[in-house]
Amino acid sequence: MVRQGRQGGARERARRAMRAQISQIALDLCVEAGYDSTTVEQICAAAEISRTTFFRYFTSKDDALLGDVDSIGLELLEALQERPDDEPVWQSLRHALGALSRNYASDPDRTRQLITLMDSAPSLAAAHLGKHAHWSPLLRPEVSRRLQIDPDDRSDPRPHALIASALSCSDAALDAWSAHDTLDTIDELLARAMTAIVQ
Repeated sequence: MVRQGRQGGARERARRAMRAQISQIALDLCVEAGYDSTTVEQICAAAEISRTTFFRYFTSKDDALLGDVDSIGLELLEALQERPDDEPVWQSLRHALGALSRNYASDPDRTRQLITLMDSAPSLAAAHLGKHAHWSPLLRPEVSRRLQIDPDDRSDPRPHALIASALSCSDAALDAWSAHDTLDTIDELLARAMTAIVQ
């Protein structure tokens, strides 16, 4: 049983390493040649893998650049669920998004490259915003619970408004961090952005 667990762990580490390697190659190519000019075939050639292998790890070029939307969304949800029930919802979202900020900050050079690339590639920027649309219904039940409303009650705009606003603050913090030579961390800029909304 222990051996199987170790093998499973080793396989998962190998999978993550391969994903990271392909993702970095994809980003390097897109930065050099342009997002729209870079094809999956070129990424595969540079990574010395087949198209089949590429699509075993990623669903698209966007996925290779932007990360695993599902796992990031689940990480956000888990971080939100861990916050105290009596904490104001906006504050809970602020702390949950801290996990996302720390993920971006763990590889600052790559994050800055990606943000610069999104600025020059509207389709990639749109794909990035598409992550918000994916995460909103995932977070909505927990936000609704904290507001003590029925998560299926679509007539109440508050859960969607809070989630959309918080995610927009996260993007604003990233833009400010990337565009200026600042000593502030992404997390500190996120706190500033979210504080501005409630003033």
